[in-house]
Amino acid sequence: MGRLTPLEARKRRHNRVRSKVSGTPERPRLSVFRSLNNISAQIVDDTKRHTLVAASTLEPAVKVQLEGKTKTAKAEVVGKVLGERALAAGISAVVFDRGGFLYHGRVKALADGARSAGLQF
Repeated sequence: MGRLTPLEARKRRHNRVRSKVSGTPERPRLSVFRSLNNISAQIVDDTKRHTLVAASTLEPAVKVQLEGKTKTAKAEVVGKVLGERALAAGISAVVFDRGGFLYHGRVKALADGARSAGLQF
């Protein structure tokens, strides 16, 4: 068996994380996806398999705030927007699902942005 590709390694890490992390109605799961240029996050209730709140760099409402910023700064803005939307929807505490990505850089910036908006993990 050869080496894993980066995508296969991330999917393995994600499966390992998802075996331990699950969202409930009291503490839904904050799921992060990071692509080469964009980042998106959603808050999911796994018992109902329903997305409660979402935010992404691709949304027109968020894009206005992102002009001229680095990818890490954009991730922090997305985290703040997600946190504000979650609080407006009555969600104050979540469990964090990094999606198999390492917890640094853009993923950490998104988490810090959500925390600064008042979300608790």
